[in-house]
Amino acid sequence: MRAIRFSVATAVATVAALTAVTGCAEKSDGKGDGAVTVSAKDDSCAVSKKKLPAGHIELAVANEGSKVTEVYVLFPDDRIVAERENIGPGTKATITAEVKAGSYDVVCKPGMKGAGFRQNIEVTGGAVAKRSPEMDKAVAGYRTYVQAQADETLPKVKAFTDAVAAGDIEAAKKAYAESRIGWERTEPVAESFGDIDPKVDVRADGLEDGQKWTGWHRLEKALWQDKKLGAEEKALAPVLYKDLVDWQKRVGKAEITPTSMANGAKELLDEVATGKVTGEEERYSHTDLIDFKANVEGAQQSYELLKPIASKNDAALTATLDKQFAALNTLLDKYREDKSSYEFTSYDKVGKADRKELSDAVNALAEPLSQLAAAVTK
Repeated sequence: MRAIRFSVATAVATVAALTAVTGCAEKSDGKGDGAVTVSAKDDSCAVSKKKLPAGHIELAVANEGSKVTEVYVLFPDDRIVAERENIGPGTKATITAEVKAGSYDVVCKPGMKGAGFRQNIEVTGGAVAKRSPEMDKAVAGYRTYVQAQADETLPKVKAFTDAVAAGDIEAAKKAYAESRIGWERTEPVAESFGDIDPKVDVRADGLEDGQKWTGWHRLEKALWQDKKLGAEEKALAPVLYKDLVDWQKRVGKAEITPTSMANGAKELLDEVATGKVTGEEERYSHTDLIDFKANVEGAQQSYELLKPIASKNDAALTATLDKQFAALNTLLDKYREDKSSYEFTSYDKVGKADRKELSDAVNALAEPLSQLAAAVTK
């Protein structure tokens, strides 16, 4: 599950606007003036420039505070344009984003909690220049991939939700993990689907005030912890299927760009390394390694499509990424009980040292992956 950054109500109200920002520049109109600097402190967020030209923008973030922070570029309705999490005190990070003319907010969240501190920026210059053919090809390829994952997921979800609705606990358990693979592969761009993520993939501790708990993890708890399927759970089964049919229909209209592909893949691996590796995602079923593998496959698909562009600009980076993806996949395959299928060791049987090894391998990949967006837009 990607971290929820905006409310369900906001997402519902704005999902129709997901295609409002389209296209990107091959190179930033403003890069000649140097990157925009962001000074993130415990009590403020200072941006060096408040007016920028449309195109690719680069934010050079310095955490000058005492807490780990997050920095976002947001649309006025709080949809995320780009983000960078887990920026430690005294460290720096770079955020690359694509923007058209309009108003945006740069937000710093010291302690990674609360509303944070905002600075408004205005982007001028009208329509953004067209993408290069290579960028268009990468985006089209990823959209095709995501659509295929959605199309292939629905029958598997139907098998799962039908079993839940029928009260067949064993059949539902058997179908659960497989029903999630396609969704987990598309998580690099999950936020482009608006309110679908908080509807289908939220955990109990991720609920907002007043939000009803629906989706996979609500049913996961019923199956593995409660060990019963009551009227409420049976009623939630068709809701999950309906929400995922909605997801399938949104893929063609979702806002996907080369930088959102690159940044989304990196942020997803950050989440795997710092959150999912603890076992919190699949805390009842312990099918975490299936999620990990699907997440890595989705991130790698994004990378492979962008690689022809990035390799021209930074061959050393793509060589490193090839190596780190291979290393992580090899490590994950150690836990694969059947090499020809998605059968993995139950995560509750994976010890602390092995979990750290997994986390280290993901981090070793995430660090160079954070440079991919910049390499694509040089």
